[in-house]
Parts: sequence; C-alpha cells; structure tokens
Amino acid sequence: MRWSDEHLYERILAKDASFDGRVLTGVLTTGIYCLPSCPARKPLARNVRFFADEAAAHAAGLRPCKRCRPDAFYRGEDADLARLEDAMAQAAADPAAFPEVEALAEAAGVGLTKLKTLFRDHAQVQPATFLQRIRIQAACARLTAGQGDLADLAFGSGYESASGFHEAFRRQTGLSPGAYRTMLGSDGFTLPQPAGLRVEDVLRFHGRDAASVSERVEGPRLVKAFLCEGRASVLVLTFAAGTVEVSLKGAGGPTAMAQAHGAALRLLGWQEEPAVFEAAHPDLARGREGLRVLLTLDAFEALVWAILGQQVNLAFAYALRRDLIRRAGTPAAEGLFAHPDAAQISALQPEDLLALRFSRRKAEYLLHAAGEVAAGRLRLEARATATGASRDLLALRGCGPWTAQYVLMRGLGFRDCVPVGDAGLTLALQRWFRLEARPDAAGTQRLMAPFAPHRSLATFHLWSSLKGTPA
Repeated sequence: MRWSDEHLYERILAKDASFDGRVLTGVLTTGIYCLPSCPARKPLARNVRFFADEAAAHAAGLRPCKRCRPDAFYRGEDADLARLEDAMAQAAADPAAFPEVEALAEAAGVGLTKLKTLFRDHAQVQPATFLQRIRIQAACARLTAGQGDLADLAFGSGYESASGFHEAFRRQTGLSPGAYRTMLGSDGFTLPQPAGLRVEDVLRFHGRDAASVSERVEGPRLVKAFLCEGRASVLVLTFAAGTVEVSLKGAGGPTAMAQAHGAALRLLGWQEEPAVFEAAHPDLARGREGLRVLLTLDAFEALVWAILGQQVNLAFAYALRRDLIRRAGTPAAEGLFAHPDAAQISALQPEDLLALRFSRRKAEYLLHAAGEVAAGRLRLEARATATGASRDLLALRGCGPWTAQYVLMRGLGFRDCVPVGDAGLTLALQRWFRLEARPDAAGTQRLMAPFAPHRSLATFHLWSSLKGTPA
C-alpha cells in the first residue's frame, strides 16, 4: 500500500468513500473488517490494521462487517441495498427489537433521511409502514402457532399499547386478534369489505377467463382452487352488503386457515390504499374510485402467467394457462384444478408443453423458471426489496423487464412498478396524454414518473381506462 497507516486512519475517521475498494480496515478487537466509509463508531488506532484486499483480511482471521458489507461491495453489489436488506431481515426476525424507525437506521448504518430514501427507492414503502407490517405478521404467526395469550401479544410484537396493537392488527388483517384466533379453529370467517371496494370489478377481474379451470365467478361468489398446505383446496369468497364471507374446503387446521386468510386478502387487493392515489391524481381516478391492484395467490403463479403472456394475444395466453393447469395441476372440489406449484411444472418435459401448443422457447423459459424455484435457487418471496427481487427475476432465462415488473406488481405486491413494453399500457398512455404515437420505453418511464410512488395502481387505472379488464 502506498499510504501510511496514519493517513489511512485519518481517511476512516472521515468515512472517506473514495477509499472504498482501495483498502480495508481490520479491527483486531472485534475480528471484523470494514470499508473506510463504514458508519460504525471508529476503533482506536492501535486496534486497527489495514489490508489490501479481502483475501488478506480473511487470512488474518477476520470476517466482513454486517453494517458496511464489504463482501457485497467487492462482489460488485450495491452496498446500500445489501445493508438495507440485512436490516430488514433483522427486523423481520425480531420485530420487538425495532420499536422505532431509528433502530432500523442504526441497523442499516445510515441516517433517517437516507433510510427513507433507500426504502422509497428499493422497498417501495415507508420504513414505518414496513415495521407495522412485520409486527402484525409476527403476531399472526404466534397466534397460528398457538403461542402466547392476547394480553401479551401486543408487547411481544413490539407495541407499547394494546389499543394501538388492536387497531393496527384490524387494519392489516380485517379481523381483531381474538377473531383471528377464532378463525384458526374454524373453516370460515367474515371480512369487512375495504372502503369503496368495487365488487363488480373484483369479480370481473378474477373471472376474466370465463373458461378458466382454476377459478370461477358465480354471481356474487368467487371460487378459487389452490394448493393449501400441499392439498388441493377451494377458497370461496361470497360478497354481501359490506362484508365478504370466506370459506375453505379441503385442507384444515390453523396453518391452512392462516393461508386461506392471506389468500383472501390478496384476491381483494387488501394491501392497496387507493384514497392516497385518488387524492393526488383525481382526473385519472375519476369514475374508478376504489380500484385496487389485485394479486395472484403467490408470486410463482404471477411468474407463470407472465411467461405465458409473453408475445401472444390474451385469448391464446388464457388457453395455454388452462391447458397447463389441467396437465400439471391437482384436481380439487367443484370441478376445478389447483394451479401447479414449481415442483409439478418442473417435472414436465419440453415435449409435454409442446403438445399443449407451447413454443419451444416458451417451454424452455417456463421449465427453467420452475426448476429454479423448485430447487430453491430463486426464492420469490424471500427478497424484501423490489430492487433485489427484480435482479433475481432478470437473471432468469427469458425474463425481461416487462415480466419482472409484472411479477413485482401482481405477485409480490410492490406498489411502484411500471411494466415497460406492455401494449395495453402504451396504448392507454397514448390516449390519456393525446399523443400521436405510442411512447417507447423511455417515454413510458417519463410519462409514468408523476404517478410515483403509486405507479402500480396507476397502471391498473390506465389499463382499465381502455374499457377492458387488466391482465
């Protein structure tokens, strides 16, 4: 190294990011090595040793710092993203240890302003909203496992008051904690309809393929077959005045009912908050107030649909989906089939899909994606950020930006996605902005930018403005 230890120590005291990649700081008392820009409290000079690279630090018996993530930096990854995802994972594992947003900032090694920026850019949610979500998820998991009583649940989930916990729980799940626990021992439950829910739109959307073999709409009744705890089951949502009656046929027990509850919320688009978008963009929302982004039951189902829908018309994509579900899915009640999981699809051969009128390329893409998921190499729900999930998806063979953004929006519920290249979206943008021609990719991003951070919902509104049903 061409710098003196004294000069390098000055650079780490200054948190000089220009020295990242040039040298590593080893802290002998803690056994870790850091980037010069590491935000952690600086060690005494006598406890520091400098290394030219990771190999030298490893040879000295040191491990990478979990705050500045030098290992991620040297792999060419976004160190800020790595620190954010690590902090989010820590919070999800122990929500009670993160009572305030400041604890998240501390874990990520950034200030509050940068934390909010990182959440906005990568997770598409506010830090406080994220903390609220994981606390309630932890409470639901404890109830499902039969752990703890209701009096202790609030404090064990990171809440200081029982009233605040109950309000947050009801807002996120549609049920009180007590009603949720009762639901776990039954085969049905009643949800309130979200304010302004467009029931006809929900039914029209889920019933958009009238010949579907995995879901069916019968008047005010939505019937959806799915694999619940590995068993082909049927979820029934019956819409009444202000409520939704939900029942599960097939699998039973607390874990199955918890899965059924989560499935119902996804089908209803429960996670959406349309009022904020409608207040910011009243012209686009006018006449469609209450519209929500409705999710598939899991991210893999969204990925399958996105692959099937690539470069074919909608009617043919529906036919491919029906044939695939019949071929690889599991028969369920009411004459329906549960959508196949990754293992069931990956067990097929290319010839099986060619016989269903798949192109060879589409068959290869689908089998590759299913194989990656089945083997655990692609864990769709494991990434807490849209940026991380998008990178994983784009690494798949045949998965481009449109496919990735579609899965992020409809399979993972991220709220600020733009499926660039979507024919319906470009047509809607051309009409809405009265353009002479459809926008290209750059033009689509530019026209959609004012709708951030709600571009997923804006996409649904633009699709719906064509007087059709979103795909």
